[in-house]
Amino acid sequence: MPQSDVIIIGSGIAALSAAYHLRHKQVTLITKSSWKKSNSMLAQGGIAAVIHKNDSWKNHFEDTLVAGCYHNNPTNVEYLVQEGPNEILEWCQRGMRFDCDQNGQFLLGKEGAHSHHRIIHAGGDATGRAITEFLYQATKSSVRIIENEMATELIVEQGVCCGVFTKRIDGTIKRYLASNTIIASGGCGAVYGHTSNADVITGDGIAMAYRAGAEIADMEFIQFHPTMLQINGQCVGLISEAVRGEGAVLINQHGEAFMDKLHPQADLAPRDVVSRAIFFEMKKGNEVFLDISMLSNFATRFPTISRMCKQHGIDLKHGRIPVAPGMHFLMGGIRTDENGETNIRKLFAIGEAACTGVHGANRLASNSLLEGLVFGKRVAGHILSLPFDQPVMAVDDSMEFASTDSCELPTKKQIQGIMTRYVGIQRTEAELTYAVNWFESYQKQCSFWEFNVKDFTTQQIEIINMITIGWLISTSALNRTESRGGHFRIDFPDMNDKEWQKKQLIRTKNEMYVGV
Repeated sequence: MPQSDVIIIGSGIAALSAAYHLRHKQVTLITKSSWKKSNSMLAQGGIAAVIHKNDSWKNHFEDTLVAGCYHNNPTNVEYLVQEGPNEILEWCQRGMRFDCDQNGQFLLGKEGAHSHHRIIHAGGDATGRAITEFLYQATKSSVRIIENEMATELIVEQGVCCGVFTKRIDGTIKRYLASNTIIASGGCGAVYGHTSNADVITGDGIAMAYRAGAEIADMEFIQFHPTMLQINGQCVGLISEAVRGEGAVLINQHGEAFMDKLHPQADLAPRDVVSRAIFFEMKKGNEVFLDISMLSNFATRFPTISRMCKQHGIDLKHGRIPVAPGMHFLMGGIRTDENGETNIRKLFAIGEAACTGVHGANRLASNSLLEGLVFGKRVAGHILSLPFDQPVMAVDDSMEFASTDSCELPTKKQIQGIMTRYVGIQRTEAELTYAVNWFESYQKQCSFWEFNVKDFTTQQIEIINMITIGWLISTSALNRTESRGGHFRIDFPDMNDKEWQKKQLIRTKNEMYVGV
């Protein structure tokens, strides 16, 4: 049974940030696929940080709360935006290179719901990849990294997390012990049919924590990115919000722009607002495009997006990219305190797997990579201040569990179909009730809390995790009867009422309240 000071589950920017700051301890990082396969590696957008002298952390703070519909944890938001600039400058001192002008000044972009240009990029539209690879290179020699091994169950003894069980593709089961365990496994985008997430992001860490008794919060708040590249009705890749930040405009097939009529920030309104506006257009039978005809340097500024469009037969000379919303980010997750600790002692969560409250009901663009860096460092610092006790474990291997004989599991596509159809951008009580009942029919066959990893393949465990996550999201959405951020209920108002539609697309502080 390998022994570590810290186990980190995941390999994205939050996991690697924590690993870097804990590198002088004995750290084991476990990821179910290659370390390269994470949402952080796919992140085209940049990092939001107050660098320009005309900007201030208070502006960034307020923008984050407005986008989050004032459902945020203000204390954690303040910490995030105040620490952001220092974090960027520290990584620059370590050798990380961000995009700069000829004078060495950061090239600052602007994205949805930001009041100032404060988005820092690396490699144009490959910021996530650039930072993740840099972190990996800075960390790999000091940390034990285990790839292609799936964390399946947390080991919890008397309310204290002692480590984790893992399973390899060949069925081999391992038990890892540690003084502290960090879940940094990302969100759950792959439970939806249309998503910007990597296909391995199936909510495993959140589901595993839930089975262990960790508190889960705000699962109903799902952010749909407005502009996924849509080919033949399928979302095949992400078109960064930075494209709209450079001046691109959303139009329908008739060339009509529509966002300027719906929100003061037009195409750079918060993501939930823009996603619903596109959804309304599509419900009317319209196609939606991103008009990039005014961007003369598109291929240079957005090389990753340009290559993706070319691969899918989109001729950028026409100046139009077909887009549709797709699941992008989970604002909820494992509830943590300001130091990332859960209600289970010695169990921590960071990144998209965690619910720190910094994103509220809707994440502000480019705050996710920032959160991974800032809270990865913060959690690492807190863990270093704790005593590193030897974990004491006495797992009873003779316990009775449900087995594969009693479980008939759905396919991934069936789960994705339910989530896309019944728990999507707009929701009703009837649809959510159907989804909850559908997931619970499988829960009765195979309990979320009692199954033996020895009897299931990694693919089956992944499906059980997806069932768990789907149930958590649909149940949470059913219980919240208001519309807020990434959760939008249409049960009562008349959908044909244009004034009602417009009111739902525009938010003010007076119309929202803090916390639930």
